[in-house]
Amino acid sequence: MDETVAEYIRRTVLRIPRDEIKMMLQKWGFLSEAQLQTLNFHQIKDNISQEVVQLCEENSADIKQAAVLDIIYNHIYQNKRMWSVYQMKKSGEELEYFDITDFKKKFKGRLRSALKNVTITFKEYEDNAIWIRVAWGTPYKKPNQYKPSYVVYHSQTPYVFISASVLKSNLPLLCQALIVATNYHDIREMELRSHSLNSLKDIVFKRYSQNFQTSYPKPLQEGNVEPESADIRIVQENRSEKERIHRLNREVFGDGPQPKLEFAQYKLETMFKSDPKMGVLDKKEPFRCLVKFSSPHLLESLKSLAPAGMADAPLSPLLTCIPHKARNYFKIREKKGLFPESFVSP
Repeated sequence: MDETVAEYIRRTVLRIPRDEIKMMLQKWGFLSEAQLQTLNFHQIKDNISQEVVQLCEENSADIKQAAVLDIIYNHIYQNKRMWSVYQMKKSGEELEYFDITDFKKKFKGRLRSALKNVTITFKEYEDNAIWIRVAWGTPYKKPNQYKPSYVVYHSQTPYVFISASVLKSNLPLLCQALIVATNYHDIREMELRSHSLNSLKDIVFKRYSQNFQTSYPKPLQEGNVEPESADIRIVQENRSEKERIHRLNREVFGDGPQPKLEFAQYKLETMFKSDPKMGVLDKKEPFRCLVKFSSPHLLESLKSLAPAGMADAPLSPLLTCIPHKARNYFKIREKKGLFPESFVSP
């Protein structure tokens, strides 16, 4: 077994919590049960990793087997990576039969035609998710196994989830290989990012219910208040206001927890309104800007604004429409034959 492979396996085992090493090795399936029985999982991790490497040497492990173990680790600890959502587009609406063997062949063929030194590993999971690990090299250097890119693709859907390595220059090659392997003709980033891969899936696959703003706040009724009943009336109004905020928040965000979204952005395009006498603008041109949102838990943060008294209820549609706009990324200007770089808010 190559020394670089042995070192990579050792480091991968060291990343795994000690009480989970046996479980992950069993999921890996490269070592037999008899070999696993010889391991002492109660010693320090460094000794465990050395014993695992020795067993892998007996089985003549190569970098592909080592990469599968790395995929298993990242599948279980997927929240350690930052994920971005990409959506692909076809010219028609026809559905094609998905052949995993053909997909792998086209993906590897396209990527290796552009870059020879690259390690590509696939692993399929029960939810129709195909995990792809790509370790990048250069024309003169072997692939760096410690800075791979990860791709999660659900067959028969246009959505791809990518956790890229620091080598962003390889991202176009990765996207080209994806559209060739899936028979799509274009791909764009949806500007949604999060450490929670499952939350991103919930948003784009519509697996959570978010209501959208249909009502607007009603002004409090005014009237003559007797001095002696003023305190009681204030308490009642405060209670009514809290109930109103809770009801509107529930209508907008629903009852359940929000998907964990950490980054979102979209382009805002609106007309600038000013007094014609001021002469601020000679031409009637739209006002454009790029709106970015960032938070450890963006949707829950937005949901808490009104109850905390930091914003009026209901929230502006510019805030509550983020997941909705993300899902309709390619439909906004499609009637005009345009393919937007990002979704546009009127």
